[in-house]
Amino acid sequence: MNAPIAIGQDIIGIFLMIAILMQARGSGLSATFGGDSSVYRSRRGIERRLWQFTIVLAVLFCFFSEASFLIH
Repeated sequence: MNAPIAIGQDIIGIFLMIAILMQARGSGLSATFGGDSSVYRSRRGIERRLWQFTIVLAVLFCFFSEASFLIH
């Protein structure tokens, strides 16, 4: 396995796990600032950016995984 790809995949994986854990319903950023998660609402502000960032990280993780498979 190519070392830079492996290191990049590890780093992206760690950030992806952190981003997912920050979105846990009831204990995410909305609960930190007193929001009620029992009512459906749209993501706004920093929660929306975190959600978009998580999607980007997931796509990058898939890209690094595929690159690792093709190069190996």
